[in-house]
Amino acid sequence: LLLGIQKEAEAGRLPINVAQGMEELYHNYRNAVFHSGHPKAHEIVFSNMAVALDRIFMDVRDPFQFSPPHKAIREPFDYYIFGQKYISPLLDFRNSFLGNISLFNELEKKLQQGENVILISNHQTEADPAIISLLLESTNPFIAENMICVAGDRVVTDPLCKPFSMGRNLLCVYSKKHMNDDPELIDMKRRANTKSLKEMAMLLRAGSKIIWIAPSGGRDRPDPVTKEWYPAPFDASSVDNMRRLVEHAGVPGHIYPLAILCYDVMPPPAQGFIDFNKWAGVRPNPPPRHMRLFGLGQAGRVSPNLNAACSYAGIRTMPLFKAKNAFSELLYSSVCEQYNVLKSAIHGKQGLAASTPTVSLSQPWE
Repeated sequence: LLLGIQKEAEAGRLPINVAQGMEELYHNYRNAVFHSGHPKAHEIVFSNMAVALDRIFMDVRDPFQFSPPHKAIREPFDYYIFGQKYISPLLDFRNSFLGNISLFNELEKKLQQGENVILISNHQTEADPAIISLLLESTNPFIAENMICVAGDRVVTDPLCKPFSMGRNLLCVYSKKHMNDDPELIDMKRRANTKSLKEMAMLLRAGSKIIWIAPSGGRDRPDPVTKEWYPAPFDASSVDNMRRLVEHAGVPGHIYPLAILCYDVMPPPAQGFIDFNKWAGVRPNPPPRHMRLFGLGQAGRVSPNLNAACSYAGIRTMPLFKAKNAFSELLYSSVCEQYNVLKSAIHGKQGLAASTPTVSLSQPWE
């Protein structure tokens, strides 16, 4: 595999920086899978990396263009199954947990009735969508396969990400955090975001849509002093945009807070990655992908009726600007509460005993 990458790079058919990224991806994936102790580790690494590297190379030669919204490509090559098979060996299911499984069953019923569901979540790794699907596929395959992910632009431009993104249902937006990175692209980014919002509104009007969005605008990062990981604060305007889209869709819609804890599987860089090289016309080196086997968890919670919770908190009687912040904070607090339960279960090694009256942990794949 590595020799093949080297030959393509020497022949000029593969940019040097992309070739280096592919080699690094291979080594990191191999080390993570070998560390798992799986009896078929060699077979898993060779099989999954051969397909991954082949798909990356194919896209470099003939780049796929994403259009909003992007529907997962399932044939003739099933990119969804490809991504699931690739990420699955990195998950330690024995030490992973799903919170409030009854809630996900409830969500599937609402979707089948034509209603919309929005999952307001924190975001920890590039593999979050695949991880969410892997934890749900044994009990809620409809959610696992039909979830639409609101993603940043890099997952549809980075050559190492694109094959995995092709297997997800996507709506891409430019994060506010990086809106002004390149002054020449500000107007283009704003127009693209406006188009994506219009596409999202059209999807919601059709009903039976489940959308996952991280309104923090990026992945969680550890505290620079304590090194502790915690959900990044939500952007109140992003949360309010989703609320308004749901309310104006013309079909019933529901907003649920969702917490995920999975940074150990594929920790992001300490700081956000900015492609400064592209301003000089140089193709940037993709950020490194460090992977390892680890337990993880996700939990969803409704309060139990978010509209009732808003009324109880007095949000509906507040001035608009205060209500936006209060609604966002209500969701964020719930995500943090769920996150702490997952943290106790996984890092605190309490397992199922970490369950609380509002977050009931289970392992339905066992």
